[in-house]
Amino acid sequence: MFNLSDKVAIVTGGANGIGAEIVKEFLNEGVKYVAILDINDEAGKGLEKELAIKYGEGKVKFFNCDVTKDEQLFGIFDEVMKEFGGIDVVVNNAGIARDTLELYKKEIEINFTATVSSTLKAVELMRVDKGGKGGTVINISSVAGIMQLSPSVFVYGATKSAVLHFSTCVGKEAYYRHTNVRVITMCFGLTDTEIVTNMNSFDDIVNEGIKQLVGLHHQQKILQSSNIAARGVVQAYNTGSSGSTWLVDNSKIIDITENVDDSYKVMSKKTVLSEILS
Repeated sequence: MFNLSDKVAIVTGGANGIGAEIVKEFLNEGVKYVAILDINDEAGKGLEKELAIKYGEGKVKFFNCDVTKDEQLFGIFDEVMKEFGGIDVVVNNAGIARDTLELYKKEIEINFTATVSSTLKAVELMRVDKGGKGGTVINISSVAGIMQLSPSVFVYGATKSAVLHFSTCVGKEAYYRHTNVRVITMCFGLTDTEIVTNMNSFDDIVNEGIKQLVGLHHQQKILQSSNIAARGVVQAYNTGSSGSTWLVDNSKIIDITENVDDSYKVMSKKTVLSEILS
């Protein structure tokens, strides 16, 4: 069992939605400090002010940060390291679902490339074999990353599948035993957030399908709250092993690591590499 008491945390995409709820849940769990990274200046500063009143000055700080810009992202990591002497938890939550021809490349940068950059930076700073004290990285995937949804937001699903694969591999015991940095993946089902409301595609057929899917979830009242998603992150932090995968869907929190591992074993069963490694 782990606990968040007195920990130093960074949450990307933390100004609103699931990210903001993660920040709040972390503060409720007794963290020492949370850095909120987001490009939404108004929402970020507003959240910082709100939480400072509730939890006290110095517990939370907002940084205007484009996570696709390494100099901005890494600069904040280094600033937090300098002030607190270490970082214990990084949650890579920043993401968009914009499969339009104008934005899909940016979507890949935010959802996957920036998650990789942030994870590698966190591991570099935390790893015990390079003088760090260990820590935890939690990367946000999606049910779209574990399902072959069509017609749907194809690029978004691909980025989230990539996040899942990257995170589980970095988190595997064979690597974790050197770094002592847990890497955990969260897969959220449809959640009542702006990312769902603003989800769109390059194709009108897909947009109509998205509209119907979200409408059905609203109608059946199974669109889960951001707070449930955030509580899933806390549960995964407290009890999850490195390389584990967690599903938060229809307001239920489930460790699906065994299912994910079994799926990869089935897909790789006939490969030569699988035979060599078995």
